[in-house]
Amino acid sequence: MAEAADFPGMAPSPARRWLRRTGALLAGAPLLAGLLQLPASSASAAEQISAKAASGTGTVAVAVDSLTPSAPTEGDTLTVSGTVTNKGKQTVTDAHVDLRLGSALTTRSAIDSTAKRPDDLSSATGSEVGDKYIAKFAKLAPGVAQQFSISVPVDELDLGADGVYPLGVSLSGETSAKPWEQMLGIQRTFLPWQPDQADTRTRTTVLWPLVSNVHMTAETRSDEQQTPVFLNDDLAAEISPGGRLDQLLSLGRSLDVTWVIDPDLLASVDAMTERYDILAGDTTTAGKHQAVASQWLAALQEAVRGKQVVALPYADPDLASLAHSGTSVTGSLSQLKAATDVAAGTVETVLHVTPSTDFAWPVEGAVDPSIVKVATSAGADKVIARSDSLTENGGLSYTPSAARPIGGGTTAVVADARLSQAFQSDLTTASASTLAVQEFLAQSLTLNLQSDKQRSIVVAPQRMPTAAQAQAMAEAVTALQGGTWSQTQQLTAAATAKPDPGATTKVPSRSAYPASLAKRELPRSAFVDIATTQDRLDNFKVILTDESRVVTPFGRAVNREMSTSWRGRTAAASSFRQGVQAYLTTLADQVKLIEKSELKLSGRSATIPVTVQNNLVQGVDHLVLRLTSTNPTRLEIDGKAYAEQPIAVSGGHSTTVKFTTSANANGQAAVVAQLYTEDGRAYGAPVTFDVKVTEITATVMLVIGGGVLLLVLAGFRMYTQRKRAAARGSEDHAADGTDPEAGAAGTAQDSESRPDDESGARSGTDGPVQPSDGTMDTAAESTDPSGTGERVDR
Repeated sequence: MAEAADFPGMAPSPARRWLRRTGALLAGAPLLAGLLQLPASSASAAEQISAKAASGTGTVAVAVDSLTPSAPTEGDTLTVSGTVTNKGKQTVTDAHVDLRLGSALTTRSAIDSTAKRPDDLSSATGSEVGDKYIAKFAKLAPGVAQQFSISVPVDELDLGADGVYPLGVSLSGETSAKPWEQMLGIQRTFLPWQPDQADTRTRTTVLWPLVSNVHMTAETRSDEQQTPVFLNDDLAAEISPGGRLDQLLSLGRSLDVTWVIDPDLLASVDAMTERYDILAGDTTTAGKHQAVASQWLAALQEAVRGKQVVALPYADPDLASLAHSGTSVTGSLSQLKAATDVAAGTVETVLHVTPSTDFAWPVEGAVDPSIVKVATSAGADKVIARSDSLTENGGLSYTPSAARPIGGGTTAVVADARLSQAFQSDLTTASASTLAVQEFLAQSLTLNLQSDKQRSIVVAPQRMPTAAQAQAMAEAVTALQGGTWSQTQQLTAAATAKPDPGATTKVPSRSAYPASLAKRELPRSAFVDIATTQDRLDNFKVILTDESRVVTPFGRAVNREMSTSWRGRTAAASSFRQGVQAYLTTLADQVKLIEKSELKLSGRSATIPVTVQNNLVQGVDHLVLRLTSTNPTRLEIDGKAYAEQPIAVSGGHSTTVKFTTSANANGQAAVVAQLYTEDGRAYGAPVTFDVKVTEITATVMLVIGGGVLLLVLAGFRMYTQRKRAAARGSEDHAADGTDPEAGAAGTAQDSESRPDDESGARSGTDGPVQPSDGTMDTAAESTDPSGTGERVDR
């Protein structure tokens, strides 16, 4: 078991230190004499082994898991805890962990250099703090990790002037191959030392981002509440206790930070407080985390009360992708404007605070003229950049304030790159987290010591820190805000602070944009897809009686298609865009024309029915149905080539309209039915069908006329024959002495009692059918295609 030597007391005098070191040297003299008598070849080999051991990372890994306090002051006791692990194949004996303190680092670049080689044995290691403050191990077996803890009064460290001191935690011991004491591993970190409050403190703004991936689809159920549908249930995991967003919220609520929030995240969590569904393949399942969502929102409302809240445009659109690939696609900039317009209202509705919406935040603060132009096109006049993009070239000896006027009334708020990137690595281990915190504090203190000039500094971390990164950030910010060299400032105050005259204001050119960021941008095809979706939405919404049920969910879905969260996820981004388009097409296709088969027109005029079906839950209006004859010389619609009728159909119903047609010649004519919006844009697919016209040729008319003439002539012949027969009968009766008037009357009675003659003429409604007679309409409510050979009579 390792034991920590902890003997608080007075600092040893210089004389005592000299005596201790002299005694150690005398004790080692016999061993040195023995080594000198080894053969020259052995001595040479030992030197090579020693040189090899002095380079690299050593055979023992030293991890500093905690260092408290992070920024000690007078009277504190510094406690360093961690683990040592033997990575070699030989057991280490007589091992001990000690602390080593180096000279103060005076520049930020010196801190960078030290941080790059934290476990390099060949670099300077500093002086041992003292024999009392060590942790001893009898042996370290290969592959076994053992814990240690060393506590030392800060007064024993002999710290001098204010500054950052490199602190090494090293392990020394022996092995069977090297039976002498040697350093086998080391871990370097930093010890900020500012015991008294600084005369001039840095005003520090820390951004605390609440941003997530896209979770909601464009799909909503047809119920009154429009139940939303989520891509997955990942958001529930993020806001549940211990989740990433839950950690960010619980940690940030105790800090004095500026909250930077994506309104889409708020809208998504707010939607989860009621009924919501989750996609599961081709079906959906009901979401079950309403209580978690409600608790998270309630906690966030409490956390942001009285704090500054910056609202990003809805769904956090990728400004760089839009600038580099989207501006060539018509309508892309209007999508950014729409995302900005709804941001404030969403935050106010959910959090009950009024956010600032005049800040734009490009990815990693990388800017060029096109990005600045796009970022400010929707109304923002402040762009959050970063100092590794807007680099200093004026020879300043200190880090300038964040605010920089870059022209056109726009201010670049330049976040400090070193502080902002301090927590981007994997911080899942306690050692990595501790080193990140100490480096952050070291950079901040060194920055403050650069000048007596008070400056405003901004820290803009990564958009979506992990839970471990958030914990390290919170630890560092807590230490900073409780320290002696920094004071808190809101982002708005940092943006309006007086700029340093010597600070650079030149925005880098497009060619300077990092290639590593450019290759992860949304392609131009993404913005083409977005424009296509918007065009279809515009054409669809004009026919709806309640367009808000469609415009709102699809408008927000289009915003999500531009989200920064799609960077590096090309396939997922494309799938999301195609899903939005497919669902919009599905809805639009619910309003359609019923297919028709060939019609037969057996007369000079008739009516043609066309059915429009609406399977939406809401009514449609502002539609026009146009019926067009492709051969108007043969078939006319209302006396011309085409005719139109307005269409209105209630939800879940269909309606049939009828067009009057007239035929001019026998034969077949194609007819096209097409729906249009009132502004003349075609809606849906056309329906084409053939109309076959029969029995109206001139020959047929002559045959009909000849038949009528023959009937008339036959009737006249029969009439004259009867007259002659009657006359002969009268003469015969006269000769017989009978009354001719009585004979005539009897003939008339006989004639009245005869059946219809062969002309087929009947009285009343049973007379011959005429071309001008009207016809009954075809049934209106059938949703199936009309039958083959449908006949439309006169």
